[in-house]
Amino acid sequence: MSKIRMTTPLVEMDGDEMTRILWKWIKEILIEPYVDLKTEYYDLGLLHRDETADQVTLEAAEATKRLGVAVKCATITPNRQRMTEYNLHEMWKSPNGTVRRILDGTVFRSPILAKGISPYVPTWKAPIVLARHAYGDIYNAVDHICEAGDKAYLTIEHKDGTVTKKLIAEFEHAGGVVQGMHNRADSIRSFARSCFRYALDLKIPMMFATKDTIAKGYDGEFKAIFEEVFEEYKADFEQAGIWYLYTLIDDAVARIVRSEGGILWACKNYDGDVMSDMVATAYGSLGMMKSVLVSPDGKYEFEAAHGTVTRHYYKYLKGESTSTNSVATIFAWTGALEKRGELDGNEALVAFAQKLERATLSTIEEGYMTGDLIPLFYADVEPKKLESEEFLREIAKRL
Repeated sequence: MSKIRMTTPLVEMDGDEMTRILWKWIKEILIEPYVDLKTEYYDLGLLHRDETADQVTLEAAEATKRLGVAVKCATITPNRQRMTEYNLHEMWKSPNGTVRRILDGTVFRSPILAKGISPYVPTWKAPIVLARHAYGDIYNAVDHICEAGDKAYLTIEHKDGTVTKKLIAEFEHAGGVVQGMHNRADSIRSFARSCFRYALDLKIPMMFATKDTIAKGYDGEFKAIFEEVFEEYKADFEQAGIWYLYTLIDDAVARIVRSEGGILWACKNYDGDVMSDMVATAYGSLGMMKSVLVSPDGKYEFEAAHGTVTRHYYKYLKGESTSTNSVATIFAWTGALEKRGELDGNEALVAFAQKLERATLSTIEEGYMTGDLIPLFYADVEPKKLESEEFLREIAKRL
Protein backbone atom coordinates (compact mmCIF):
# COMPACT_ATOMS: atom_id res chain seq x y z
CA MET A 1 0.00 0.00 0.00
CA SER A 2 1.11 3.60 -0.52
CA LYS A 3 1.93 5.37 2.72
CA ILE A 4 -0.12 8.26 4.06
CA ARG A 5 1.71 11.51 3.31
CA MET A 6 2.42 14.23 5.87
CA THR A 7 2.83 17.85 4.77
CA THR A 8 4.01 19.31 8.09
CA PRO A 9 6.29 17.50 10.54
CA LEU A 10 5.58 16.78 14.19
CA VAL A 11 7.99 17.70 16.93
CA GLU A 12 9.22 14.35 18.29
CA MET A 13 10.74 14.32 21.78
CA ASP A 14 12.39 11.01 22.62
CA GLY A 15 12.76 9.92 26.23
CA ASP A 16 14.25 7.46 28.68
CA GLU A 17 14.39 3.85 29.85
CA MET A 18 11.57 1.40 29.01
CA THR A 19 9.37 4.04 27.40
CA ARG A 20 12.24 4.85 25.01
CA ILE A 21 12.26 1.18 23.94
CA LEU A 22 8.47 1.18 23.49
CA TRP A 23 8.72 4.47 21.55
CA LYS A 24 10.97 2.86 18.95
CA TRP A 25 8.78 -0.26 18.66
CA ILE A 26 5.54 1.75 18.31
CA LYS A 27 7.01 3.68 15.40
CA GLU A 28 8.43 0.60 13.69
CA ILE A 29 5.43 -1.72 14.19
CA LEU A 30 2.36 0.53 14.19
CA ILE A 31 3.14 3.82 12.42
CA GLU A 32 5.97 3.73 9.88
CA PRO A 33 4.53 0.83 7.80
CA TYR A 34 1.48 3.03 7.05
CA VAL A 35 2.59 6.66 7.39
CA ASP A 36 5.40 8.53 5.65
CA LEU A 37 6.29 9.87 9.09
CA LYS A 38 7.84 13.33 9.18
CA THR A 39 9.18 14.54 12.51
CA GLU A 40 11.63 17.12 13.79
CA TYR A 41 13.52 14.94 16.26
CA TYR A 42 14.85 16.00 19.66
CA ASP A 43 16.53 13.53 22.01
CA LEU A 44 15.37 14.38 25.53
CA GLY A 45 17.03 11.29 27.00
CA LEU A 46 18.81 12.21 30.23
CA LEU A 47 22.35 11.69 28.90
CA HIS A 48 21.75 13.95 25.90
CA ARG A 49 20.13 16.60 28.08
CA ASP A 50 23.27 16.48 30.23
CA GLU A 51 25.56 16.71 27.18
CA THR A 52 23.71 19.80 25.92
CA ALA A 53 23.30 21.44 29.36
CA ASP A 54 19.55 20.93 28.82
CA GLN A 55 19.58 23.20 25.77
CA VAL A 56 17.87 20.44 23.77
CA THR A 57 14.77 20.78 25.95
CA LEU A 58 14.53 24.49 25.22
CA GLU A 59 14.96 23.82 21.50
CA ALA A 60 12.18 21.20 21.54
CA ALA A 61 9.80 23.60 23.27
CA GLU A 62 10.57 26.39 20.79
CA ALA A 63 10.03 23.93 17.91
CA THR A 64 6.61 23.11 19.35
CA LYS A 65 5.72 26.81 19.32
CA ARG A 66 6.82 26.94 15.66
CA LEU A 67 5.26 23.71 14.31
CA GLY A 68 2.19 23.60 16.57
CA VAL A 69 2.06 19.88 17.41
CA ALA A 70 4.48 17.73 19.43
CA VAL A 71 4.58 14.21 20.81
CA LYS A 72 6.75 13.45 23.84
CA CYS A 73 8.09 10.26 25.37
CA ALA A 74 8.35 9.92 29.15
CA THR A 75 11.59 11.35 30.58
CA ILE A 76 13.60 11.16 33.80
CA THR A 77 13.64 14.10 36.19
CA PRO A 78 16.88 13.40 38.06
CA ASN A 79 17.23 13.27 41.83
CA ARG A 80 20.45 12.72 43.76
CA GLN A 81 20.45 8.99 43.08
CA ARG A 82 20.00 9.56 39.33
CA MET A 83 22.73 12.20 39.34
CA THR A 84 25.18 9.60 40.64
CA GLU A 85 23.80 6.78 38.46
CA TYR A 86 24.14 8.79 35.23
CA ASN A 87 27.22 10.81 36.31
CA LEU A 88 25.41 14.08 35.54
CA HIS A 89 26.94 17.55 35.57
CA GLU A 90 23.83 18.98 37.20
CA MET A 91 20.51 17.87 38.70
CA TRP A 92 18.49 19.08 35.70
CA LYS A 93 14.93 20.33 36.11
CA SER A 94 11.87 18.44 34.85
CA PRO A 95 11.72 18.54 31.03
CA ASN A 96 7.93 18.58 31.31
CA GLY A 97 8.13 21.61 33.58
CA THR A 98 10.44 23.41 31.14
CA VAL A 99 8.22 22.74 28.12
CA ARG A 100 5.09 23.71 30.05
CA ARG A 101 6.68 26.94 31.25
CA ILE A 102 7.68 27.97 27.72
CA LEU A 103 4.30 27.08 26.20
CA ASP A 104 2.36 28.42 29.23
CA GLY A 105 -0.29 25.78 28.62
CA THR A 106 -2.76 23.66 30.52
CA VAL A 107 -2.45 19.88 30.79
CA PHE A 108 -5.71 17.99 30.29
CA ARG A 109 -5.70 14.32 31.29
CA SER A 110 -8.51 11.80 30.88
CA PRO A 111 -8.78 8.01 31.14
CA ILE A 112 -8.68 5.69 28.14
CA LEU A 113 -11.77 3.52 28.60
CA ALA A 114 -11.93 -0.05 27.29
CA LYS A 115 -14.81 -2.49 27.67
CA GLY A 116 -14.04 -5.02 30.38
CA ILE A 117 -11.66 -2.78 32.34
CA SER A 118 -13.49 -1.85 35.55
CA PRO A 119 -12.46 1.17 37.68
CA TYR A 120 -11.38 0.54 41.27
CA VAL A 121 -14.02 3.10 42.30
CA PRO A 122 -17.30 1.37 41.44
CA THR A 123 -19.34 4.59 41.28
CA TRP A 124 -17.25 6.04 38.43
CA LYS A 125 -19.36 5.66 35.30
CA ALA A 126 -17.94 8.49 33.15
CA PRO A 127 -14.44 9.94 32.64
CA ILE A 128 -12.96 12.39 35.14
CA VAL A 129 -11.00 14.96 33.13
CA LEU A 130 -8.16 16.43 35.16
CA ALA A 131 -6.87 19.88 34.18
CA ARG A 132 -3.40 20.61 35.53
CA HIS A 133 -1.90 24.08 35.51
CA ALA A 134 1.35 23.73 33.61
CA TYR A 135 3.37 26.66 34.90
CA GLY A 136 5.29 27.55 38.04
CA ASP A 137 4.91 26.42 41.65
CA ILE A 138 7.51 23.88 42.79
CA TYR A 139 8.45 22.96 39.19
CA ASN A 140 10.19 26.32 38.78
CA ALA A 141 11.11 26.78 42.43
CA VAL A 142 14.43 27.80 43.94
CA ASP A 143 15.49 25.87 47.03
CA HIS A 144 18.41 25.90 49.43
CA ILE A 145 19.80 23.65 52.16
CA CYS A 146 20.48 25.78 55.24
CA GLU A 147 23.00 25.26 58.00
CA ALA A 148 22.54 25.84 61.72
CA GLY A 149 22.62 29.55 62.43
CA ASP A 150 21.23 30.59 59.03
CA LYS A 151 18.25 32.86 58.60
CA ALA A 152 16.05 32.74 55.49
CA TYR A 153 14.09 35.71 54.16
CA LEU A 154 11.62 36.37 51.39
CA THR A 155 12.78 39.61 49.77
CA ILE A 156 10.73 41.55 47.21
CA GLU A 157 12.31 44.48 45.38
CA HIS A 158 9.47 46.67 44.09
CA LYS A 159 9.61 48.65 40.82
CA ASP A 160 10.01 51.91 42.75
CA GLY A 161 13.15 50.55 44.40
CA THR A 162 11.65 49.90 47.82
CA VAL A 163 12.16 46.49 49.41
CA THR A 164 9.82 44.25 51.37
CA LYS A 165 11.59 41.66 53.50
CA LYS A 166 9.87 38.86 55.44
CA LEU A 167 11.54 36.34 57.72
CA ILE A 168 10.77 32.78 56.63
CA ALA A 169 12.66 30.87 59.32
CA GLU A 170 15.60 30.95 61.71
CA PHE A 171 17.68 27.79 61.76
CA GLU A 172 19.10 28.39 65.24
CA HIS A 173 20.18 24.96 66.42
CA ALA A 174 19.90 22.76 63.37
CA GLY A 175 20.01 23.10 59.59
CA GLY A 176 16.99 22.72 57.35
CA VAL A 177 15.58 23.50 53.95
CA VAL A 178 13.89 26.50 52.38
CA GLN A 179 12.07 26.89 49.07
CA GLY A 180 10.82 29.84 47.07
CA MET A 181 8.19 29.32 44.37
CA HIS A 182 6.07 31.60 42.25
CA ASN A 183 3.29 31.89 39.73
CA ARG A 184 2.07 34.65 37.42
CA ALA A 185 -1.36 36.23 37.36
CA ASP A 186 -1.49 36.13 33.55
CA SER A 187 -0.68 32.40 33.54
CA ILE A 188 -3.33 31.68 36.18
CA ARG A 189 -5.84 33.67 34.13
CA SER A 190 -4.96 31.72 30.95
CA PHE A 191 -5.30 28.48 32.93
CA ALA A 192 -8.76 29.48 34.18
CA ARG A 193 -9.98 30.43 30.70
CA SER A 194 -8.65 27.17 29.22
CA CYS A 195 -10.48 25.16 31.87
CA PHE A 196 -13.81 26.99 31.52
CA ARG A 197 -13.68 26.68 27.71
CA TYR A 198 -12.79 22.98 27.89
CA ALA A 199 -15.65 22.29 30.31
CA LEU A 200 -18.04 24.06 27.94
CA ASP A 201 -16.70 22.07 24.96
CA LEU A 202 -17.30 18.80 26.83
CA LYS A 203 -20.52 20.11 28.46
CA ILE A 204 -19.47 18.80 31.87
CA PRO A 205 -19.41 20.61 35.24
CA MET A 206 -16.12 21.92 36.62
CA MET A 207 -14.49 22.08 40.02
CA PHE A 208 -11.35 23.99 41.05
CA ALA A 209 -9.55 23.31 44.33
CA THR A 210 -6.62 24.77 46.29
CA LYS A 211 -5.81 25.26 50.00
CA ASP A 212 -6.50 28.98 50.41
CA THR A 213 -7.26 28.54 54.11
CA ILE A 214 -3.54 27.83 54.64
CA ALA A 215 -1.81 29.61 51.73
CA LYS A 216 -4.03 32.66 52.14
CA GLY A 217 -2.09 34.89 49.77
CA TYR A 218 -0.72 32.37 47.25
CA ASP A 219 -3.72 30.06 46.84
CA GLY A 220 -6.12 32.89 47.67
CA GLU A 221 -4.97 34.68 44.51
CA PHE A 222 -5.69 31.56 42.44
CA LYS A 223 -9.20 31.44 43.89
CA ALA A 224 -9.84 35.14 43.27
CA ILE A 225 -8.65 35.01 39.64
CA PHE A 226 -10.81 31.95 38.90
CA GLU A 227 -13.86 33.71 40.36
CA GLU A 228 -13.12 36.81 38.29
CA VAL A 229 -12.66 34.84 35.05
CA PHE A 230 -15.76 32.71 35.67
CA GLU A 231 -17.90 35.83 35.33
CA GLU A 232 -16.96 35.79 31.61
CA TYR A 233 -18.39 32.27 31.26
CA LYS A 234 -21.18 32.23 33.84
CA ALA A 235 -24.02 32.79 31.35
CA ASP A 236 -22.62 30.11 29.00
CA PHE A 237 -22.41 27.64 31.91
CA GLU A 238 -26.02 28.34 32.86
CA GLN A 239 -27.15 27.93 29.26
CA ALA A 240 -25.28 24.63 28.98
CA GLY A 241 -26.83 23.41 32.24
CA ILE A 242 -23.47 22.87 33.97
CA TRP A 243 -22.01 24.35 37.14
CA TYR A 244 -18.69 25.62 38.53
CA LEU A 245 -17.59 25.03 42.13
CA TYR A 246 -14.55 26.19 44.09
CA THR A 247 -13.63 24.08 47.11
CA LEU A 248 -10.62 23.07 49.21
CA ILE A 249 -8.38 20.35 47.79
CA ASP A 250 -9.15 17.84 50.56
CA ASP A 251 -12.90 18.33 50.07
CA ALA A 252 -12.42 17.97 46.31
CA VAL A 253 -10.75 14.58 46.77
CA ALA A 254 -13.69 13.38 48.87
CA ARG A 255 -16.19 14.67 46.29
CA ILE A 256 -14.34 13.02 43.40
CA VAL A 257 -14.10 9.62 45.09
CA ARG A 258 -17.84 9.46 45.75
CA SER A 259 -18.87 10.97 42.39
CA GLU A 260 -20.04 9.24 39.22
CA GLY A 261 -17.36 10.99 37.16
CA GLY A 262 -18.26 13.17 34.22
CA ILE A 263 -16.56 16.24 35.68
CA LEU A 264 -13.57 18.46 34.90
CA TRP A 265 -11.34 18.82 37.95
CA ALA A 266 -8.92 21.76 37.73
CA CYS A 267 -5.82 21.61 39.94
CA LYS A 268 -2.68 23.61 40.55
CA ASN A 269 0.54 22.20 39.11
CA TYR A 270 1.65 19.88 41.94
CA ASP A 271 -1.88 18.83 42.91
CA GLY A 272 -2.57 17.96 39.29
CA ASP A 273 0.64 15.93 39.04
CA VAL A 274 -0.37 13.78 42.02
CA MET A 275 -4.12 13.58 41.46
CA SER A 276 -3.84 12.67 37.78
CA ASP A 277 -1.89 9.54 38.79
CA MET A 278 -4.51 8.74 41.42
CA VAL A 279 -7.35 9.12 38.92
CA ALA A 280 -5.49 7.15 36.23
CA THR A 281 -4.73 4.26 38.58
CA ALA A 282 -8.28 4.20 39.93
CA TYR A 283 -9.62 3.91 36.39
CA GLY A 284 -7.35 0.94 35.79
CA SER A 285 -3.75 1.82 35.09
CA LEU A 286 -1.35 4.71 34.61
CA GLY A 287 -0.84 3.17 31.19
CA MET A 288 -4.45 4.03 30.32
CA MET A 289 -4.38 7.82 30.55
CA LYS A 290 -4.34 10.46 27.80
CA SER A 291 -2.45 13.68 28.40
CA VAL A 292 -2.25 16.81 26.24
CA LEU A 293 -0.70 20.20 26.93
CA VAL A 294 -2.64 23.01 25.23
CA SER A 295 -1.14 26.50 25.06
CA PRO A 296 -3.32 29.66 25.06
CA ASP A 297 -2.49 30.23 21.38
CA GLY A 298 -3.39 26.70 20.29
CA LYS A 299 -0.15 24.68 20.36
CA TYR A 300 -0.39 21.02 21.39
CA GLU A 301 2.01 18.61 23.08
CA PHE A 302 0.79 15.01 23.54
CA GLU A 303 2.42 12.62 26.01
CA ALA A 304 1.78 9.64 28.24
CA ALA A 305 0.84 10.54 31.79
CA HIS A 306 3.20 7.99 33.39
CA GLY A 307 6.95 7.72 33.96
CA THR A 308 9.76 5.78 32.32
CA VAL A 309 8.94 2.35 33.87
CA THR A 310 12.42 1.94 35.40
CA ARG A 311 11.83 -1.51 36.91
CA HIS A 312 10.87 -3.02 33.54
CA TYR A 313 13.85 -1.32 31.87
CA TYR A 314 16.31 -3.01 34.21
CA LYS A 315 14.64 -6.35 33.45
CA TYR A 316 14.86 -5.60 29.72
CA LEU A 317 18.60 -4.86 30.03
CA LYS A 318 19.08 -8.29 31.64
CA GLY A 319 17.29 -9.94 28.72
CA GLU A 320 14.24 -10.78 30.82
CA SER A 321 10.72 -10.51 29.41
CA THR A 322 8.57 -7.51 30.29
CA SER A 323 4.86 -6.87 29.96
CA THR A 324 4.78 -3.07 29.80
CA ASN A 325 1.55 -1.24 29.04
CA SER A 326 2.17 0.97 25.99
CA VAL A 327 -1.41 2.20 25.49
CA ALA A 328 -0.86 5.73 26.82
CA THR A 329 2.23 6.15 24.64
CA ILE A 330 0.32 4.86 21.60
CA PHE A 331 -2.45 7.37 22.33
CA ALA A 332 0.13 10.15 22.62
CA TRP A 333 1.17 9.34 19.05
CA THR A 334 -2.41 9.03 17.80
CA GLY A 335 -3.39 12.29 19.48
CA ALA A 336 -0.50 14.11 17.81
CA LEU A 337 -1.11 12.52 14.41
CA GLU A 338 -4.83 13.29 14.56
CA LYS A 339 -4.22 16.92 15.58
CA ARG A 340 -1.57 17.31 12.85
CA GLY A 341 -4.07 15.90 10.36
CA GLU A 342 -6.82 18.25 11.57
CA LEU A 343 -4.62 21.34 11.30
CA ASP A 344 -3.30 20.34 7.86
CA GLY A 345 -6.65 19.16 6.46
CA ASN A 346 -5.17 15.67 6.07
CA GLU A 347 -8.23 13.41 6.42
CA ALA A 348 -6.26 10.22 5.76
CA LEU A 349 -3.93 10.94 8.68
CA VAL A 350 -6.88 11.70 11.00
CA ALA A 351 -8.57 8.44 9.97
CA PHE A 352 -5.37 6.44 10.52
CA ALA A 353 -4.96 7.80 14.05
CA GLN A 354 -8.56 6.92 14.90
CA LYS A 355 -8.17 3.40 13.46
CA LEU A 356 -5.01 2.81 15.49
CA GLU A 357 -6.87 3.79 18.66
CA ARG A 358 -9.74 1.42 17.82
CA ALA A 359 -7.30 -1.40 17.03
CA THR A 360 -5.58 -0.85 20.38
CA LEU A 361 -8.82 -0.93 22.37
CA SER A 362 -10.25 -3.91 20.47
CA THR A 363 -7.06 -5.87 21.23
CA ILE A 364 -7.69 -5.39 24.95
CA GLU A 365 -11.44 -5.98 24.67
CA GLU A 366 -10.78 -9.30 22.90
CA GLY A 367 -8.63 -10.41 25.85
CA TYR A 368 -5.07 -9.64 24.71
CA MET A 369 -3.29 -7.29 27.10
CA THR A 370 -0.30 -6.51 29.29
CA GLY A 371 -0.10 -7.90 32.81
CA ASP A 372 -1.17 -4.75 34.66
CA LEU A 373 -4.66 -4.91 33.09
CA ILE A 374 -5.47 -8.57 33.77
CA PRO A 375 -6.58 -8.08 37.43
CA LEU A 376 -8.96 -5.35 36.21
CA PHE A 377 -10.45 -7.25 33.28
CA TYR A 378 -13.97 -8.61 33.69
CA ALA A 379 -15.47 -10.05 30.52
CA ASP A 380 -16.63 -13.32 28.97
CA VAL A 381 -13.21 -14.00 27.44
CA GLU A 382 -10.17 -15.31 29.30
CA PRO A 383 -7.44 -12.63 29.31
CA LYS A 384 -4.04 -13.52 27.89
CA LYS A 385 -0.91 -11.80 29.20
CA LEU A 386 1.37 -10.58 26.43
CA GLU A 387 4.96 -9.37 26.50
CA SER A 388 5.65 -5.73 25.59
CA GLU A 389 6.50 -6.21 21.92
CA GLU A 390 4.02 -9.05 21.53
CA PHE A 391 1.17 -6.72 22.57
CA LEU A 392 2.14 -4.21 19.85
CA ARG A 393 2.21 -6.96 17.20
CA GLU A 394 -1.25 -8.10 18.33
CA ILE A 395 -2.50 -4.55 17.76
CA ALA A 396 -0.81 -4.55 14.33
CA LYS A 397 -2.87 -7.60 13.31
CA ARG A 398 -6.10 -5.68 13.91
CA LEU A 399 -4.79 -2.46 12.41
